[in-house]
Amino acid sequence: MAHPISGTLALVRAAFVLAREGVVSSFPTEGLPAAALLLHRLASLMARRSADHAARSEKLSRALNRLGPSYVKLGQFLATRPDIVGQKIAEELSSLQDRVPPFPRAEAIAEIEATLGRRIGELFVEFGEIVGAASIAQVHRATVRTRDGELRQVAVKVIRPGIRQSFRRELEAFAFAAYLLERFVRSTRRLRPVAVVETLAQSTRIEMDLRLEAAASSEMAENVANDPGFRVPGIDWERTGRDVLTMEWVDGIKMNDVRALAEAGHDLPQLGVNVVQSFLRHSMRDGFFHADMHPGNLFVAPDGTIVAVDLGIVGRLGQDSRRFLAEILYGFIKRDYQRVAEVHFEAGYVPRGQDVLSFAQALRAIGEPIHGQPAETISMGHLLTLLFEVTELFDMQTRPELILLQKTMVVVEGVARSFDPKFNMWSTAEPVVSDYILNQLGPAAKLRDARTGIDALLRIAHRLPDFATGMEVLSKNLPDLVENGIHINDDDLLELAKESRVAIAIGHVAQVVSAIALVVIAWQLTVG
Repeated sequence: MAHPISGTLALVRAAFVLAREGVVSSFPTEGLPAAALLLHRLASLMARRSADHAARSEKLSRALNRLGPSYVKLGQFLATRPDIVGQKIAEELSSLQDRVPPFPRAEAIAEIEATLGRRIGELFVEFGEIVGAASIAQVHRATVRTRDGELRQVAVKVIRPGIRQSFRRELEAFAFAAYLLERFVRSTRRLRPVAVVETLAQSTRIEMDLRLEAAASSEMAENVANDPGFRVPGIDWERTGRDVLTMEWVDGIKMNDVRALAEAGHDLPQLGVNVVQSFLRHSMRDGFFHADMHPGNLFVAPDGTIVAVDLGIVGRLGQDSRRFLAEILYGFIKRDYQRVAEVHFEAGYVPRGQDVLSFAQALRAIGEPIHGQPAETISMGHLLTLLFEVTELFDMQTRPELILLQKTMVVVEGVARSFDPKFNMWSTAEPVVSDYILNQLGPAAKLRDARTGIDALLRIAHRLPDFATGMEVLSKNLPDLVENGIHINDDDLLELAKESRVAIAIGHVAQVVSAIALVVIAWQLTVG
């Protein structure tokens, strides 16, 4: 954490910039201590003197860019946490874009040579100019010669020089601010601002190690190898290190250029379907999804394949979270609100002290209005937003991975609707959700789970003879044990010997019973 003096100065600077841009005056004051209320009033006076009538989101973007790249990253991070800043502010932050100037090409070359330990001429046939710059890194186009002697175009991402030191200083100031909030503003404690800053620090450390982004891209490439209409660029590991990431150059049109995609003859509604189904497939089947799928990170290749780049931010869902998500969506589709409520309790997301039926009633208040609307007007992301709002009333624990999923789903839905205003989220999602439920919760899954349980039982049975041998060794060494003060009488020894013989018999019986059980389960599933 920053020194109190330096931390205070950093906060004063940030408050001044936010106030000058007219941002602070537009935020709510509920729960603020007296000193903070005074600063809020001063900021309001400064804002009134300004003739700037831009939207708050534009003012916020301008202020954060003026404060520096780590503040931009903080804003982008908080855009994924509506549970902390509220839905309205999160939506405004979601449009936050980096507006940082590129750093010189010579500095990029120096970073590459220092990271990879080779001269730029040994690595690239040609190292071109900048094609894009952001707060953490910028991208150059380059040409490499493959081991086969062929020339190939690549994209080279280079970390901004000095960015780690800058982030470290400013994150220390964030930590100091979070400490003050948690210490003096009681209403913020449930949001755990200190933990939020620690999460931000960890995510930025990961994002600033380009080897981890390369690994994420490689993992997703394996996951989607057989998926239609979606892929990620190949990684050039020879030219990749902590501060440099070299990948296949993508020839395509960005998905935010709808007019160019239409002029190129692409099927826009089908692109919307592909991007949503791909995201859901990654989330539910793989438990690993691209968490920054805004249209600037998605390209459409000439053959219509969607190519995703910039996997610096990814999300992961465990098996329980995936089942939770699938059963919730399926329950809302079937209007089985009690089942949706039970899923929340089974997953441990809602405390056991809450009432299942009352929770089901609250879920009905969300689900019933949906069923009277045209399908194309219903947003799955909005549904999950309402769900999280209701669950707060029942003390549901915050699940950052599900909130990140929900935020990404909103973005992906927005991309699809930009291609087709009548986009039907439910009919698009149904094949993916149904496939997951069939494979993970259906008869085949039950047979697989049963087989896993029987395998575990057989492993225990196979260990029982070892247990008997151990008992025999123990009996032989008992005199030594007794000398050391451990006393076991003759009756105890007879009982232990009897149990070891029974254990061996049980092991043999368990193998037979397990085999019979597996046959019976398979037969029942086949008949059912």
